[in-house]
Amino acid sequence: MNRKEISAGGVVYRQKDGELQIQLIQDRYGKTSLAKGKMEPGETIEQTALREILEETGIVGKIIAPVDIIAYKYNHPEYGVVDKEVHYYLVEAEEGNLKPQIEEINDVEWYEPQTAWQKQRQGGYGNNDIILRKALELLNISV
Repeated sequence: MNRKEISAGGVVYRQKDGELQIQLIQDRYGKTSLAKGKMEPGETIEQTALREILEETGIVGKIIAPVDIIAYKYNHPEYGVVDKEVHYYLVEAEEGNLKPQIEEINDVEWYEPQTAWQKQRQGGYGNNDIILRKALELLNISV
């Protein structure tokens, strides 16, 4: 039986000057990604998503809707094969200022939706394409 690990995060958006913006991070490997992290004991998956977004990006958000779950396996040096599940939510930014958690990520920025989509396609993880596309669809944006 493989070890199971659950993480959660979100596609964070905001309205600024009447324009929709999408938050993307640059992870420690230099890839475009979404804020996410491991669930801690006693947390719900939703609490994990909001905590990780706050810790990694400085933004307090509220969950609007679930987006999807990505499942994959990876090899952990100590535990061997781990079954990983990452739950993503559409999250509206409510307050805070962008501040990357430099121990975890390199950068965080806001982008207009088409630019966010291009950055994801060019420099992101392939399994995040569907997450960002579904989140943008929930916001009535087609890419």
